[in-house]
Amino acid sequence: MSAEQRAQGLMNRREMAADQGMLFDFGTTRRVYMWMKNTYLPLDMLFLHPDGTIAHIASGKPLSEEIIDSRAPVRFVLELNAGTASTLGIAVGDRVESPQIAASSPKP
Repeated sequence: MSAEQRAQGLMNRREMAADQGMLFDFGTTRRVYMWMKNTYLPLDMLFLHPDGTIAHIASGKPLSEEIIDSRAPVRFVLELNAGTASTLGIAVGDRVESPQIAASSPKP
């Protein structure tokens, strides 16, 4: 994902399929701050450590300028439709797997 795509994110989109999401890779592990300005979709934000372990889950309110803090250094943020984490029983400490996360995870 390019810096421009990351900046655009889900802004100005009016819908997202229930089985889709957007994975942000920040390229480094750091504390992340997000907001929902110009985002019409209510979202669950899963803040992920480099290995995909969920560090924090937050809800994003449409069109809000409230800052959403990762609360810890993370490498990724996975945005899903609001309520998905609860419906699927996703919790802090669970692990998200994807080819992108696997490719960037430290190797033993």
